[in-house]
Amino acid sequence: MSSLFAIPLLTVALAPSFFASYATSLNFVFFYMTWSTLAQGESGLPCGKRSGNVRVKDIKVVAWSLVNLLLGILLQLFTEWLIMRIFGARYAISVSMRIPMPWDVIVDLARGYIVREILTYVAHRFILHSDSILAKWHGTWYHSLKAPYALTAHYDHPVAYLVGRFIPTYAPALLFRFHMLTYLVYLSLCSLEETFAYSGYTTLPTSFLLGGIARRTDEHLLSGGDGNYGPSGIVDWACGTSIGDSDIQDDVMEELEDHEVEEMVRRFKSKLNGKISGKINGAKGDLTGSGPRKPNSRKVRSG
Repeated sequence: MSSLFAIPLLTVALAPSFFASYATSLNFVFFYMTWSTLAQGESGLPCGKRSGNVRVKDIKVVAWSLVNLLLGILLQLFTEWLIMRIFGARYAISVSMRIPMPWDVIVDLARGYIVREILTYVAHRFILHSDSILAKWHGTWYHSLKAPYALTAHYDHPVAYLVGRFIPTYAPALLFRFHMLTYLVYLSLCSLEETFAYSGYTTLPTSFLLGGIARRTDEHLLSGGDGNYGPSGIVDWACGTSIGDSDIQDDVMEELEDHEVEEMVRRFKSKLNGKISGKINGAKGDLTGSGPRKPNSRKVRSG
């Protein structure tokens, strides 16, 4: 029974009414992916344990998460309407038939993720963990949870959700006016990150990309918001707000040690130096063996 509440059935029922815009459709689909990947089953409940009964708290989490998802979609629809009607643009997200070059997609994704990381950190640390009314709402809603799990990925006070989650994710797409294809990839990566960040697992295939994000999300909630404000932990590491036994730098070093990257680099450098030395010695040998030709010393007899 509890697994049924992990499936946003209301979102599925309301989906057709939101497919008037390509960008909105993609936003809906990939927000839905966050739910459907890990929310169906044991990983959708705290600590991966199935309780057998649906608690009132679980119903509240599901209901408000759906409200927040729908609120974000409606706000995106309003933003697109505003841009088309007021500013005269065709779409907030580019839907031209011209396919962007791979390098352009990579550049847009990189700067989009950088802006999203910074906006999320700033909103989370200086707005949702300040003395404002939003901080109070964020504390009594999201920080009332005992542990993050898949159902809580979009659970928060609606206004706090828009400030701390929706705006930092959607603003880079508006700022750089992503192509629809780029936006698709961008939202899929964001959804993948959220899926593992709120999975409740800290032991995952890679500690840097997945386990580190999940662990930092856990530590932020369990500490009451003392640190780990950004999604990946990069800005927290730069600003000194990382908490827990390790930060992203430690995760990177551990990942490098696990894959013996330093040893691989050392062997590559040694092999490369050997080839360079062989080429240099070969060139020296050619020069020494042939040497400069001496001029012909025979004199030409005059007739």
